[in-house]
Amino acid sequence: MQTTTQLDDSERQPCEVWTRVMGYHRPVSQFNRGKKEEHAERRHFVEHPQSAVTAPAPSRELETQLS
Repeated sequence: MQTTTQLDDSERQPCEVWTRVMGYHRPVSQFNRGKKEEHAERRHFVEHPQSAVTAPAPSRELETQLS
């Protein structure tokens, strides 16, 4: 049986989010209003650990085409 812990807002610690913009990293809190809205609309990539294990190896035909 798992128990969940509920924290009041006064007990929470703020988390600073950083993102890469134009080749360097910046905290989102320093973005202007437009850039914050753009960041909120981004779609984030989610990698599932099982997909890396079960992905088929590339075929020999593909390897020769790329060479």
